[in-house]
Amino acid sequence: MTADRPGVLPSTGRAGARADDVVELADLGTWRPKLVASDLDGTLLTSDGEVSPRTRAALTACWDAGIPVVGVTGRGPRLFDSVRAALDGRGIAVLAQGGFVVDLERDEVLRTVGLPREQATAVIERIESVAGELVLAVEDAAEQGEVHSPLRVQHGFDWPYPEPAHLLPRHQVLPTGAVLKVFLRSQTLGQDELLARARRVVDPAQAEVTHAGLGFIEVLPPGITKATGLAIALERYGVGFGDVLVFGDMPNDLPMIEAVRDAGGRAVAVANAHPAVRAATPLVTSGHDVDGVARYLEALLDGRRPGV
Repeated sequence: MTADRPGVLPSTGRAGARADDVVELADLGTWRPKLVASDLDGTLLTSDGEVSPRTRAALTACWDAGIPVVGVTGRGPRLFDSVRAALDGRGIAVLAQGGFVVDLERDEVLRTVGLPREQATAVIERIESVAGELVLAVEDAAEQGEVHSPLRVQHGFDWPYPEPAHLLPRHQVLPTGAVLKVFLRSQTLGQDELLARARRVVDPAQAEVTHAGLGFIEVLPPGITKATGLAIALERYGVGFGDVLVFGDMPNDLPMIEAVRDAGGRAVAVANAHPAVRAATPLVTSGHDVDGVARYLEALLDGRRPGV
């Protein structure tokens, strides 16, 4: 793993309504977290994939106050450098929706989980039985140690990020070994409907399914969620979910949002969050293009209501 700072990887598909909405925060009280966890795309990062100066300063203020910051992202190991850069190389990063967890300061992989090819194939077939033929892309678990290994993408998938990829015919997309995750895109169904149909036919004991707001769904090894990935970081820090402040925007963030909320911690949606995330917590901060996470952290650490 390299510590070199990469170029920006745009957060394609996250700009739009409410991303620049400013929310006036109420009095946040005296509660303080022992750890801050945040999704990256659509939450911590701007629409062009940047950590703004204001957000960077707020994250530094957390570390200076003895509050570690954990990035929890759907980005896989191939995008490790962009995640390291976003977090300034500090603390622990949870990647691949929880399937790949790394201590950035020690260059130590704390978790890596793959889905066997046969299991992935069976899950894809089950989803296609209720959703019709889908287009695939795969992140290869066998290549997790190769930070820059490109995705295996079926022709016609329309991958949203400007990054290298192996373009392959359908029968060659799944590798012979395990996969970190499978991406499934429908030509006729939106991501919410596709996810709803997938969840009706996929047993969580066989695989997890979710989406991150990019127009397709993801198939993950069973038990792999942002909550279980975050749990590994919390154990490392000796912190419980009830002492966490978490930020998110999409259905893939729901497991960690609900785990924190149910344990008595504080779960905050950005203004541009998916309706399911907004329904999961009453707490809302400004959109990700106007430093929503930073505004909340500033108010919390300063013990006052911020101006806009």
